[in-house]
Amino acid sequence: MRFRSYDALKTFDVVARRLSMTAAAEEVHQSKGSVSYQINKLERDLGFQLFERGNAKLTLTEAGRRLWHVSQSALSQIDREISDLRGVSSATVSIGSLTYFSSRWLSPRLTRFFEANPGVSLRIEPVNSIEMLETARVDLAILWGLGGWANYKSELLIPCPAVPTANRAVAGQIEKMGIADAVRRLPLLGDSSGDAGWRAWHDAAGLSYEPSRSSLAIPDSNSRVQAVVDGQGVALWDDLVIPEIEAGTLVRVSDVWVETSGYYVVFQKAPLSAGAEAFLDWLWCEAESCHLGGSPELSPSTPPW
Repeated sequence: MRFRSYDALKTFDVVARRLSMTAAAEEVHQSKGSVSYQINKLERDLGFQLFERGNAKLTLTEAGRRLWHVSQSALSQIDREISDLRGVSSATVSIGSLTYFSSRWLSPRLTRFFEANPGVSLRIEPVNSIEMLETARVDLAILWGLGGWANYKSELLIPCPAVPTANRAVAGQIEKMGIADAVRRLPLLGDSSGDAGWRAWHDAAGLSYEPSRSSLAIPDSNSRVQAVVDGQGVALWDDLVIPEIEAGTLVRVSDVWVETSGYYVVFQKAPLSAGAEAFLDWLWCEAESCHLGGSPELSPSTPPW
């Protein structure tokens, strides 16, 4: 049956971002009942559930995460095309970025950019893999990885080593079976590098790369953090998850780090506009004052979990 509820995708986007019917209703200036009705109808039309509902808290299902990822990109592209057709000023700079990097590093610093560049507008687009750049219309992107992406120029912005990380329960399993056995038996969640990060970690650990056949692909990087917190597998994470490490919701499960990883600026357009050049200059200045990364020495008497 042909899908016809495209008008509800905008509402779905707001609810998925806010994870609250009430907050979404306030944002779109509708009643909570109206928003709830649209989401329920959308789920019926789709034939699958978008949210887990419990105790007034919404959580995206895996199907919901996948649809949100696709719809975000599609809706953003439509908005850009409409702006182009209207002849809106090109002073807006489009930046592609991992949602994880945007929320934890970029967003808290953007006030300083706007103070220094009052005439430039930014549009932050979710780009969670190098493959997404094939269709994303951005001036430049910020991705985690090892660099060296084919067909793209990239420059290391922030060196940021990464290490296998899990929740406390999964870390307990790893302690019992040993890390070498664990990375063959437990799901290894991919990242914006595909499996390049995990292959680099296996090389550093002196292990052959033989991942479990069970896998969980979550393109959205923020959702992937939550998946690890929920015990869905093991992922490579860096110092941006220090709040979860300090809270005990995530645990570093190895003393072997991917030392060559980091956040790269990946260039999509050349030459850059004046606004994009201003953003890039500001980005380099912010990165120089940032002290992410560094693999802390683990005491021999203290296991990483």
